[in-house]
Amino acid sequence: MSTQNFPLPDVGEGLTEAEIVAWKVAPGDRVAINDVICEIETAKSLVELPSPHAGVVGELLVDEGATVEVGTPIITFVTDPAAGSGAGSVAPGTVATAEAPAPEEGGGSVLVGYGSGSGATSRRKRPAERPVRSSVGVIAKPPIRKLARDLGVDLTSVSPTGADGEVTRDDVMKHASQASVFRNIETPEWGSVREETVPAPQAPSGLARGLAPVRPSAAGDDRTESIPVKGVRKATSSAMVQSAYSAPHVTVWKEIDATRTMELVKRLKASPDYADIKVSPLLIMARAVIWAVRRTPMVNAAWIDTEAGAEIAVRHYVNLGIAAATPRGLLVPNIKDAQDLSMKDLARALNRLTLTAREGKTPPAAQQNGTITITNIGVFGMDAGTPIINPGEAGIVAMGTISQKPWVVDGEVRPRWVTTVAGSFDHRVIDGDGMSRFIADVASILEEPALLVD
Repeated sequence: MSTQNFPLPDVGEGLTEAEIVAWKVAPGDRVAINDVICEIETAKSLVELPSPHAGVVGELLVDEGATVEVGTPIITFVTDPAAGSGAGSVAPGTVATAEAPAPEEGGGSVLVGYGSGSGATSRRKRPAERPVRSSVGVIAKPPIRKLARDLGVDLTSVSPTGADGEVTRDDVMKHASQASVFRNIETPEWGSVREETVPAPQAPSGLARGLAPVRPSAAGDDRTESIPVKGVRKATSSAMVQSAYSAPHVTVWKEIDATRTMELVKRLKASPDYADIKVSPLLIMARAVIWAVRRTPMVNAAWIDTEAGAEIAVRHYVNLGIAAATPRGLLVPNIKDAQDLSMKDLARALNRLTLTAREGKTPPAAQQNGTITITNIGVFGMDAGTPIINPGEAGIVAMGTISQKPWVVDGEVRPRWVTTVAGSFDHRVIDGDGMSRFIADVASILEEPALLVD
């Protein structure tokens, strides 16, 4: 028998620290290679950490909730050298590789290869992950059932779209989003307390956490509480300050008639070709931004400081970022090479991105190397805003809520679907006339989506 220390690995580019969110094993537990031992939260994502060893858990060296630096030992294993030739072991210093899950299985950030080892062992697919039929006749995989429980969704009320009547992850998320529309309809009365801080709810195990638990800021003072700044909130605050105080921001906006966009969305939803795809105005917005970038490429560029001076990198591709409000905070995953995708493929990519982000499982790689971002503030009922540019980019577009308003059409006032599109830009990279043309192009597509045909 031998004892192995396992140090916290770098699960993303340049990771320096991570928080131990939840241990999935306890001292004395027997584990196989790639069994999940804990969940860690980095600045960008929640990651399941697989075991690099087969053996017995010795000691948990770090408490849940603690933040430790990469390279810090977090757990010990008692391994049997005699099992070295077996299927459930690895050579000392070698780290196993987990097989990434298929998009329908999870789409999350399960650790895929870390450390310096070259050996690879595929993660076993547990029999329990196969679809099962419950006593009430609903077919769904265990991960989908857990997601439904966490979201408070009754699977018997979900319309299945999967093969053989199976309930899919998209079915559950769609049902949950529709149900949320009817929540909080009544305006709550003002409370008797002028100010208070509400502790963040404890997320169920396996889901991402939001803010850390609050703590009293001073002994005996229960009127004010402090929330530690770490994880996504820490990374977001640092990036926003860097962007706001390094790039001169300017915002322009335009109110537009999006009635024909809404008509197109309605037709796509009714089309058999999009039967298994969620379609929203964001899809048309994304296509509009990609189309407009071709006409004003500087909005897709980046300011770069070098030793020889500054330069502007103009990207002839679009890694389209979508700002997503998640249980862990604001994330900006991006769709790589979005300019090469058809309308249907782009819709699927948006679906995958949204579902993964809501579950807090967006991997770090999906949040890197974006070129331009869309933030859909309309989902919060906001008409317009002045968004801050994502670091490394020169432009960001905000789409406001789409609502019916009186609009003059051919000299007559008619009810139309109206929205506001705003764009912030780095004035070092692009001037006002360029950004104005870009926003005008985006607006023209939302007003007449038929322009995308070319």
